Amino acid sequence: MARMKTKKQYAALPYIVFRDHIKVLLITRRRSKRWIIPKGWPEEQLSPHKLAALEAFEEAGLKGQVAKRSIGSFSYVKRFDDEPSVICDVDVFPMKVSAQYLDFPEKGQRELRWLKLKKAALLIEEKELAALITGFKPGNKKSRARLKAKISASF
Repeated sequence: MARMKTKKQYAALPYIVFRDHIKVLLITRRRSKRWIIPKGWPEEQLSPHKLAALEAFEEAGLKGQVAKRSIGSFSYVKRFDDEPSVICDVDVFPMKVSAQYLDFPEKGQRELRWLKLKKAALLIEEKELAALITGFKPGNKKSRARLKAKISASF
């Protein structure tokens, strides 16, 4: 039996701190409607964290600060209609969300939901991603306080 190819992807883990709770944004896949985070294929001209930011905007209308360093990775099997399936290894970059736009390229193609960490992890089928979400802790308290003030003003 032939071994499946592995391909790289980059993802954003969008988060806010609201009323002393961390919330992350999950989106649905376009076809299967399974819950995931914004992610995409590498592009030569974009660094991994910038690609994660671009995907968060295209798929969910989000803008914010994306960490340059991944907090971990997860794998899943990507199925295609007209080519063999591949294993995707996805590096995850936390994204402090500062704005969520009402109009964005994939508007209407996905469902979006802000959830507390434990509730979000329960909706995720990929166990490695669920574990990353459950264990997620954003930066220090000062940055959380500034983010909370910004988000409260914009939501």
